[in-house]
Amino acid sequence: MASGTISRIRLENFMCHSSLHIELGEHVNFITGQNGSGKSAILTALCVAFGCRAKSTQRAASLKDFIKTGCSYAAIVVDISNHGEDAFKPEVYGNVIILERRITELSSSTVLKDQHGRKVAHRKDDLIEIIEHFNIDVENPCVIMSQDKSREFLHSGNDRDKFKFFFKATLLQQVNDMLGSIREKLTSADAIVEELENSIGPVQKDLDEIQRKIKNMEHIEEITQDVGNLKKKLAWAWVYDVVKKIEQQADKLEKLKERIPACQLRIDQNTAIIEELRKESILKKENVKSFLEKTQEVQRIREKLENDMHEAVKLKIDLEKEHARGVQMLNKMNKRLTQLQAQVREFELRHMQETQAEVSQIEDNKRELHQEINSSHLNATRLKDEEKKLSEELWGISKSIGDIEKEINEDARRINHLKQQTKDFQQRQHDKLTAFGGDRVLSLFRSIERHQSRFKCPPVGPIGDHVQLSSDYWSVAVDCAIGKLLDAFIVTCHKDLLVLRDCAKEANYRSLQIIIYDFAKPLHDILNHLLPSTKHPTILSVIHSESPTILNVLVDQGHAERQVLVQDYEVGKSVAFDQRIRNLKEVYTPDGARMFFKGSVQTFLPPNRKGRVGRLCTSLGEKITEMQKEATGMEQINLERKGQKRKLGVQRDEIELQLRSLKKKRKDEELQLERKKVQLDDIKKFSAVNNHDTAVDTSELEPEMMQVKEDIGNEELVLQDINLKLTYALQEENKRRASCNDFINSAYAEMGSISDVQHELQLVEEKIHDAQLEKAHYEDLMERKVLAPINIAESVYTDLQLLRQEYFEKASTICTESEVDALGGVAGSTVEKLNTEINKLTRRLQQESSRYNESIDDLRALYDKKRQKILRKQQMYAGFRDKLSACQKALDLRWKKFQRNAGLLKRQLTWLFNEHLGKKGISGYINVDYKNQVLSVELTMPQDASRDTIRDTRGLSGGERSFSTLCFTLALHGMTEAPFRAMDEFDVFMDAVSRKISLDTLVDFAVGHGSQWIFITPHDISVVKAGDRIKKQQMAAPRG
Repeated sequence: MASGTISRIRLENFMCHSSLHIELGEHVNFITGQNGSGKSAILTALCVAFGCRAKSTQRAASLKDFIKTGCSYAAIVVDISNHGEDAFKPEVYGNVIILERRITELSSSTVLKDQHGRKVAHRKDDLIEIIEHFNIDVENPCVIMSQDKSREFLHSGNDRDKFKFFFKATLLQQVNDMLGSIREKLTSADAIVEELENSIGPVQKDLDEIQRKIKNMEHIEEITQDVGNLKKKLAWAWVYDVVKKIEQQADKLEKLKERIPACQLRIDQNTAIIEELRKESILKKENVKSFLEKTQEVQRIREKLENDMHEAVKLKIDLEKEHARGVQMLNKMNKRLTQLQAQVREFELRHMQETQAEVSQIEDNKRELHQEINSSHLNATRLKDEEKKLSEELWGISKSIGDIEKEINEDARRINHLKQQTKDFQQRQHDKLTAFGGDRVLSLFRSIERHQSRFKCPPVGPIGDHVQLSSDYWSVAVDCAIGKLLDAFIVTCHKDLLVLRDCAKEANYRSLQIIIYDFAKPLHDILNHLLPSTKHPTILSVIHSESPTILNVLVDQGHAERQVLVQDYEVGKSVAFDQRIRNLKEVYTPDGARMFFKGSVQTFLPPNRKGRVGRLCTSLGEKITEMQKEATGMEQINLERKGQKRKLGVQRDEIELQLRSLKKKRKDEELQLERKKVQLDDIKKFSAVNNHDTAVDTSELEPEMMQVKEDIGNEELVLQDINLKLTYALQEENKRRASCNDFINSAYAEMGSISDVQHELQLVEEKIHDAQLEKAHYEDLMERKVLAPINIAESVYTDLQLLRQEYFEKASTICTESEVDALGGVAGSTVEKLNTEINKLTRRLQQESSRYNESIDDLRALYDKKRQKILRKQQMYAGFRDKLSACQKALDLRWKKFQRNAGLLKRQLTWLFNEHLGKKGISGYINVDYKNQVLSVELTMPQDASRDTIRDTRGLSGGERSFSTLCFTLALHGMTEAPFRAMDEFDVFMDAVSRKISLDTLVDFAVGHGSQWIFITPHDISVVKAGDRIKKQQMAAPRG
């Protein structure tokens, strides 16, 4: 079989086929079968296998639609013959190329295999290479004419569609597109070459400018010679300058050595001061030790007094419990006595009822008891009212004593706070720095001074020391708003931060806040729309600083531009919560109260009385005087309150004594009242009872009554004794409580003096530390500023001697001293003057050279280089132009050949068309208009006596139109080349005669043409006889 022909087609799950194998002959192949048997699916499978898109087959919208219903994939395998001289890579594929196309629901793949079924390639480019090699264009209707294309072509009477069919089948469309693309590329290349030719103009101008510069650079050589002479003088001037420096260094060395005695004196003085301070420190430590021992003794006494007070309280509680038990026992005895008396009265009443006189006596007794009961009731009520009045008065006095004690304690804390603030302000009068970190800041500054050489830029801080207020009125508010940021230091880089941390550690300043900020930044220019829209001042508007870095840090770190100051709480509440001002962060009142609004929460924070506020205040003297007056006034008020407390204590004791006496009288009166009521009830009870018995003897009850009365009297005496002890216990408790409080107050006063002694000891130790630091400073100064400079000066002196020798040798190599003398010498000229003259001439030389940027030699070399470059470019662009002209001529020649070949193909098409029509006695003519892109067919039928020409094939019968179309198609086949061709339902709409003539024509043409043909038809082809060159195959009937 010839190369490129199809030897076998295998389909699996493709369209209506589950599994189909077809062997094809080398020449003519007929495939027949009923409609629906899957004949057309074979040609569709060929198109898909050779890369045709699904829509181009007009049988499906996508490749997955070709998969048979109910299956998950479809496979097409095509065996391509690869024999002979035209074989494609026979050493790789062998005699057969197996093309396998596999389709799934999600993707499709193409695999190329050799004759043994081994996979060789899978890329689309490899398939395209095979298609181009064998000239297989499945979209060309002359290669594969599908059923739809056949019907479309047979039914179409449109001349433009026929032209497109002809233009594509003869490959004129492809050649025309290629020539058009080449013409566009030539036009683009011509524009590029023209642009390149125009780019030579500026370069030519530069070349002319260089030539002009060369002519103007003649005088530069003279300047160069003058510079050379001055450099000779400069070389010897360096020698003379070093000699002068050697003399100066010798004088400097003598002066440095004179500084040693003065520095050593300061070291000795500090050593003596340290010894004296150490002695003073030892004395202070002994005083502190004795104070501590006394403090321990005070603690023991305090504990003893508190224990005594607790014992007095415990004794009072025990007496109260014993008193309650005695009262309970007394009540029981009185109750028993009442019962005995009731029995006696009952016996007596029985006896009295025997006579009338006894009855009248009972009535009299009842009247007397009524009077006594009324009198006792009035007395009990009066005593109860007096007791209630005294209890209220006692509660009021106790509450007043508690309030006074609370006020005394609060004032004492306030007095201590004022004294501490006064001490701080007095310290700040001597040194403002102590307000922003205390004594630690002073130690930190001394450490910074010792390590100042390690800093890239000296740190700035504390921030509060660099800030001033426009008015002391806002000092507390600003202090509360900025807070700890006032104690912070600012450095310019991370290295300085580490150095400052070391200094803080050395000064025992552990919580130092350090901020890194660029000192070179200018002051922030804050736009108005970024500020709070209010008339009230902000923190930033009331503070001033000479350093823009300080203000920038307060803006960036503290948001000072967004913190607003108001006069009082009501205004602040309106600004912070009601007005909802943009860019507002917080609101502060003059006393330091803070208000802010976050989300839906309104927050008010009262002033912090414990913090150290008002550190920015400048009128410290007035503040100190004001706080001292306030402390003195509060102490005087406390003395008066203590006097009031003592008086109230005496009144409370008196009222408590009166209250206890009233309680005793009220209880006695109530007890007597109850007795009278019981007697009256007994009389009433017995007056209604008639007792006929004789007098009863009550002598048995009287001894028991006497014993109970005696027990009651003894118990009342015991209760009186307990009441007396309870009164003494209360007085003892108050006394011990007062002595304990007085002792604690006196102990606090002594503790204050201990604090003073400890503070003095701390000051002495700080002085020792300062003296040690100063001594270390002078020792370091001796090393760094005296001995080290002397060593450096001696080293410099030695280096200058060596440098003089070096300069002398270098100057001698440049020129001799006599040559410099011949040039006028260097007298009156210094190194600086010579350098100035050299620099002046050098600048002049540079100015002259800068006009051209290069020396005259460089310019000449550049001129030659640019001239050669322009010549090369001109030659190269001329070559481009020649090649473009040659390409344009070749394109024009190809275009003429294309037009000539198109005309020849038109005539050849008419000849071949008439040749095939003549087999049926029909003649015709094909007119191709390339300009309007139309193709018309004219036919003359043999039975037409008029011999009129039919210009529209739609006027023919179905068979005549199909036959004429077949002839037109065969004519095109004769003008194209392909390894195989396929036609589906080529004989549609033909009658039996036309079909026989068409079949004979097709078979003769196919056999004579020599390529492989595949004919598909549903009609009977029994008139065609099978042979060596003709193979017939019948498709199985479709299943119902």
